[in-house]
Amino acid sequence: MHRRDLQADGGMLFVFPDEAPRNFWMRNTPLPLSIAFLDSEQRIINIDDMAPFTDTPHPSLAPARYALEVHQGWFAERGITAGALCEFALPADVNIR
Repeated sequence: MHRRDLQADGGMLFVFPDEAPRNFWMRNTPLPLSIAFLDSEQRIINIDDMAPFTDTPHPSLAPARYALEVHQGWFAERGITAGALCEFALPADVNIR
């Protein structure tokens, strides 16, 4: 929330302790963003575009363990769609609660 800028290829990865239905909105966010919800296998469940300063809910279409927010259109520009596998490793010392 309240984030005013994001690097061109930057993003925000949200890591949850378990897979569960997730829901995001943009109430206090001035940037148009796209969000991808990922399962525990790091496979994209669904992608949604989110408009700034809105309370419109953007839910995962299945239980998700991760959510990745990037500049709006980033996934589409690269041909990334639901079902794609994202490979990443979390730092060993990350504390997930």
